[in-house]
Amino acid sequence: MRRFMKRVSKKPGLQPGTLVHVGEKKVEKVRIRLIDYDEANLEERELENVNDCIPYENKPTVTWINIDGLHEVDMIEKIGENVGVHPLVLEDIVHTVQRPKMEEFDDYIFIVARMLSYDEKEAQLESEQFSLILGRNYVITFQERVGDVFEPVRDRLRKGKGRIRKRSSDYLAYALMDAIVDNYFVVLEKLGEKVESIEEDIVTNPSPEILHMIYVLKREFISFRKSIWPLRELLGGLERGESSLIEEKTTLFLRDVYDHTIQVIDTVETLRDMVSSMMDIYLSSVSNRMNEVMKVLTIIATIFIPITFIAGVYGMNFKHMPELETTWGYPMVWLVMIAIGVVMLVYFRRKRWL
Repeated sequence: MRRFMKRVSKKPGLQPGTLVHVGEKKVEKVRIRLIDYDEANLEERELENVNDCIPYENKPTVTWINIDGLHEVDMIEKIGENVGVHPLVLEDIVHTVQRPKMEEFDDYIFIVARMLSYDEKEAQLESEQFSLILGRNYVITFQERVGDVFEPVRDRLRKGKGRIRKRSSDYLAYALMDAIVDNYFVVLEKLGEKVESIEEDIVTNPSPEILHMIYVLKREFISFRKSIWPLRELLGGLERGESSLIEEKTTLFLRDVYDHTIQVIDTVETLRDMVSSMMDIYLSSVSNRMNEVMKVLTIIATIFIPITFIAGVYGMNFKHMPELETTWGYPMVWLVMIAIGVVMLVYFRRKRWL
């Protein structure tokens, strides 16, 4: 929380629309990639600067410009000026702690979503802000770092698979949103495996490390939930919207993404309830282990109470104690004490206390 407050502390007092990058710098150099295509041709290249995008503005083809890295606000501002994007939209793009949302304008639609991934090495959930501007014949996407879940979309564009090369920019925007939602299922599968593993460890070995892992899982599902619930509202707005930028044929595919989002929400809620119940299971397991330990200690103490009494009696230093002069007195006392222990163990076994 303290690091978050340090990041956003640069914003208060500035004029609305002032571009200040809020978030972590995740790449050293901003990368601009372009894919321009129609049904017959495709051009893919990496651009050196923003001015290289200008020749593609008035082409009848569909142009996809992807920017990796948001810390160079001058570049983001220049892209916005070329396309005619409102300064407040650009401000939301570089402010990387936005809630997923959708805003409609006359010439474009602005979308913010969270792109999630699971870091296998660190065994934790990674979240990244993804921003998209949908225009008449272009799509501009903004990411915090290099690497995304859109490689299958690029592969379909390169090979001309399916209908993506035959459709307009709204279908490309749908394909990108669909890739994000489909990747949620992959992340959920990883988290589900983690939940099952922890659930087994809770019963067999409820250690403090398991408790820490439960808390980490709870935070991850809270983050997941905050990312997916607003997305349902976003996709519902796109599906029901009357924007001329989205064709009626595309709304059918948006409805499918909406259904997938509902499935993700249901799975997240189920796993979240399982993680919440893990705390009760952990406390019960710890309590049961403690009860087992106390039961063993109680049985041992109970067995030794009469034995200690006998030892105490014959440990008294009185002169006139008949048994002290008996030849078989010492072994007889041992025999009595062992017999008492055995009888009590048999009794406990029959009562199923052992």
